[in-house]
Amino acid sequence: MVKSETARILLVEDERPLREALADALSAEGFSVEQAATGAAGLAAFRAQTPDLVLLDLMLPEMSGIEVCRAIRTNSSVPVIMVTAKASETDRVAGLNLGADDYVTKPFSSRELSARIRAVLRRSGATPAPSAERLVRIGEAEIDLEGQRILRNGAVVHVKPKAFQLLAFLIANAGRVYSREQLLDRVWGYDYAGETRTVDVHMHALRRAIEATPASPVALQTVRNIGYVLRRTT
Repeated sequence: MVKSETARILLVEDERPLREALADALSAEGFSVEQAATGAAGLAAFRAQTPDLVLLDLMLPEMSGIEVCRAIRTNSSVPVIMVTAKASETDRVAGLNLGADDYVTKPFSSRELSARIRAVLRRSGATPAPSAERLVRIGEAEIDLEGQRILRNGAVVHVKPKAFQLLAFLIANAGRVYSREQLLDRVWGYDYAGETRTVDVHMHALRRAIEATPASPVALQTVRNIGYVLRRTT
């Protein structure tokens, strides 16, 4: 997993004083920060650079943060944190349902934001690994950690963003057994209110994506009465 001092953050915020203040604060924390002032510019920067995390204001000119998040989620599981002055539960739920990983309401301190960024990067497992580990082979599948893709025989196998985040987390922690509750905490987040069966559903999808025989998995194994583990096969 990428350390905070090398993580690339795309900050999409139309209020220039706030944007520049946040960029300075995050740079001081060791992050590499790219700025964009509109939704369209932010989406273009995302597609050109593939950052490790996106800080995305909800209210933006040209394209709203909701529209940008929706566009990002069409083909990427890069973590997204919504940054907004809108604090209603409806707005928060809308952002999270689109695939945002966290939601920060203005005003907030730079220390709080940095802590949330690190927490999202840590639990998502979706940031690029060191260069030697950006392309990981598991059985017949190749996992492109930087491009957020699963490939089999050169073709992309589509899975939901959370499923890819789960796979990336298990790759980063290969050989370690995790309970369903631990995986919910590390991948979905401490405040996730769903059922542990969610992990089983996503694991089933991953086995179909990477295992030669999903019913008899070699890499993504169940540890009876505990949870799951990824066994590296190559």
